[in-house]
Formats: sequence, C-alpha cells, structure tokens
Amino acid sequence: MRHRKKINSLGRKAAHRKETLSSLATALILNKRINTTVAKAKALRVYVEPLITRSKEDSTHSRRTVFSYLKNKHAVSELFREVSQKVADRPGGYTRILKTGFRKGDAAEMCFIELVDYNTAMLKTEEETQQKRTRRGRRGGKKASSEETKPTPKPAEAQKDPQDAQAEQAEAPAPEVKEQAAEEKPKAEKAQPKAEKTQPEAEKAQPEAEAKVKEEKAEKKAKATEKPEETEGKKKPKAEKAEPEATAKGEKPAKEEKPAKEDKPEKEDKPEKKDESESKEK
Repeated sequence: MRHRKKINSLGRKAAHRKETLSSLATALILNKRINTTVAKAKALRVYVEPLITRSKEDSTHSRRTVFSYLKNKHAVSELFREVSQKVADRPGGYTRILKTGFRKGDAAEMCFIELVDYNTAMLKTEEETQQKRTRRGRRGGKKASSEETKPTPKPAEAQKDPQDAQAEQAEAPAPEVKEQAAEEKPKAEKAQPKAEKTQPEAEKAQPEAEAKVKEEKAEKKAKATEKPEETEGKKKPKAEKAEPEATAKGEKPAKEEKPAKEDKPEKEDKPEKKDESESKEK
C-alpha cells in the first residue's frame, strides 16, 4: 500500500522517472508548449517550476544546479537568457495545463502544458475581462447615465431659416479656394527665410555706407578750407571802400598813405621858364 506518498512514480523506477521529467522539462523550455498526459504534466509542473524560480538569479552556482536537472546546455542558456526575463515579475505559477480529451487506444487523459507568459492570446483575453468588470449601480444611476448620453438638440440649428442656410453656403469659400490658400501659406513661409537672409546683406552694406559718409565729410572740410583763401581777394576792395566812408564821417584813417611824387607838373613848368627867357632876349 502507498499510504501518504504523493509522488507519482509514473510506472517507472527512480532513474527512469528522472530522465523522463528532464526530457519533458527541456522540451517545454525550448518549445514553450508540449502535448502529454495529465499525469506527466502534473509531475512536470512540480519538477520545472523550481528551476524557473532559480533562473531569476543568474550566477554560476544556479546555472550548475539547473544543468544537473536538465542536462542540456541549450535549454539552460534559453532559460537564463529569455525565460527568466519574461517571467521576472511573476511570483510563481509559471505553467498552465489545458485538458484536450482522451487518447485513442488506452483512453489516457491528454493535455497541453505551456508557459503562461508566452501564450499571447490568453493574456489578451485576461486583460479584456479585467477591463470589462464594473460595479453595478442603482437603477436611478443607469437612467441618469442614459439621459446624459442622449444627444441634446441644438436650438440655434432648429431656428435657422432655409434662406439663411443658403446664404451661409454662398459665403463659405469653395474647396478649390481653400486648397489655393493652403498652397499659398507654405509659399509665404518659404519667403520669410529669404527676407531673413537679406538682413546679413544689409548689415554688410552698413560699413560701406559709413565709409562713403566719411569721405563726403572729408571733401566738405577740404572745400571749406579752400573758400576762405579765395574770398580774401574779394574782400580787400570792400575794405578800401570803407576807408573813404570813415573819413567822410570824421574818423581818422588807420594809416595815411603818402602820395606818390608828381613828375608831370615839374616837367610842365620848365617850358614856361623857357618862354620867359625868350621874351627877355627879344
């Protein structure tokens, strides 16, 4: 009698049973889903889940202990690289058993055993059921919610006359006009960078304009220095005219010029003396 012995020997001795579970565990880790009997699947679940828990701690010691059970280096590397990362947030229950019926011949109960985190279809259905769960409210709350969801009619639209509607349609721009306006906007936006580009050119032109202004100022100064020299000759006759005016008023001239010697009157007197001498001789 096998009283209080929960381990299923699967009709095999210890060594044969361990090899069977090892091969099933490697197949499950590599393929993520296998088809087997329910008895083997239950024994495999107890065998493989502790190995998955140990794979969360990636160290040499844990790799060696897992390899002693699986005896397949490819399965060990797959378990520590991919499966452990996929199952990192799950605290247990890494496998799922799905019964598929009875096998022909010996009528053994068959099932699928799979890793939970790799069945995407089942994960989607679980998320949808969690979202759909809502608490039932009172009857009044349902009525209020239904009334809120009803669309309220707009009074302004109901009061509009057909003539006003036609006028609004006439005023509304045609679709072609809208397309043209939409095309013109990017053109105007493209023109803005050109205007911005002209700013550096204007900045470059400023030094040239300043140089021209300086040259013009220098020319004006040169002309201003030349003018007084030319005007001195013109101003002298005015000074000479001013002297007789001053004498007329009784003012003394600043400088009296000596009159030049008169040679002509002396010459004119000489002929008179000759005439007198001639008259005496006669």
